[in-house]
Amino acid sequence: MKDKDPSLKNAGINTRLSHIGNSPSDYYGFVNPPVVHASTVLFPNARTMETRAQKYTYGTRGTPTTDALCEAVDALEGSAGTILVPSGLAAITVPFLGFLSSGDHALIVDAVYGPTRIFCDTMLKRLGVEVEYYDPSIGAGIEQLIRPNTRLVHTEAPGSNTFEMQDIPAISATAHRHGCVVTMDNTWATPVFFKPLDYGVDISIHASTKYPAGHSDILMGTVSANAEHWDRLQEANIALGICGAPDDAYQVLRGLRTMGVRLERHQESALAIAKWLEGFDDVARVLHPALPSFAGHELWKRDFKGSSGIFSFVLAADSASRFKSKAHAFLDALSLFGLGYSWGGFESLALHVNLNDRRICKAPSEGPVLRLQIGLEDVADIKADIERGLAAARVV
Repeated sequence: MKDKDPSLKNAGINTRLSHIGNSPSDYYGFVNPPVVHASTVLFPNARTMETRAQKYTYGTRGTPTTDALCEAVDALEGSAGTILVPSGLAAITVPFLGFLSSGDHALIVDAVYGPTRIFCDTMLKRLGVEVEYYDPSIGAGIEQLIRPNTRLVHTEAPGSNTFEMQDIPAISATAHRHGCVVTMDNTWATPVFFKPLDYGVDISIHASTKYPAGHSDILMGTVSANAEHWDRLQEANIALGICGAPDDAYQVLRGLRTMGVRLERHQESALAIAKWLEGFDDVARVLHPALPSFAGHELWKRDFKGSSGIFSFVLAADSASRFKSKAHAFLDALSLFGLGYSWGGFESLALHVNLNDRRICKAPSEGPVLRLQIGLEDVADIKADIERGLAAARVV
């Protein structure tokens, strides 16, 4: 689907984010759409009810509120259609269930979001799907792993927690030669900085919990498909009875209006802090794709238009036995950063990354990995808090 207003097609991203989705003229001039709560939808007569010959038929299949968000996301993604689901994890599991069957083989990047791995190793396994994890740096070499029964290749770039980059065009082209559907978790970049469908991906996945919502108070996921795969994705979503709530859709749509300017601030602050951290002896490595020192930097520079506010660093430690104690000392000394999961909100967050589930992308040997979500606070204050953490870790 495209922007309703053709004049927006070539407009800047913040202009588009301010106007895509609903049309105020549809709602008596009000700039935001109404929040329509619905389960039952009435039909004017039996024939219309029998044939479902009206736009809205039941609450799970959309309302004006959820449609407004879907239309906005389609305009950003360049997709044929978008579904809303109650969480980022559901945004991954619904297409997996929609496109995989018993006896199929799926290739999943080893730097995948942790809960995705749990779903693959439990639910998909019980359903008879064989899952194989692959090195994110494999590129076109993924052809060596594709079997006659391979049906899906899942990508995530940058990788979860350790930010490995992937050659998405090469993987997509190779997978398509063998009839595989390609999915991508693009939550880190959002469509502002990377548009998966433009690079060969069939299904773009986002935890709109993160930057689209932007305020750490909404759970929602979006799944956007190209024309070839839209009907099957929509069919799976309807069959599973999964839908996003209109109140949450309204909040995410409102968050989209400021996502561009928030991302600019997240990007600027995170990159400044990542570069600053490279100057500390206490820091063995900074894992940020926009840094020239990062292994996947050239891929990031080739394909991405920007970077967001989350990255990791490896805290130097001379003994594996001290990894946890140093990590905990760093985290416990923080006062501005919150200790919590998720990211993409206005506040800075930190956590000690657990990489024990990795099969190929093993944890760094130099020390513990600490992930930072750089919020909207002033950079000087964020740096001061990090310095407190580093000082506490030094004495452990």
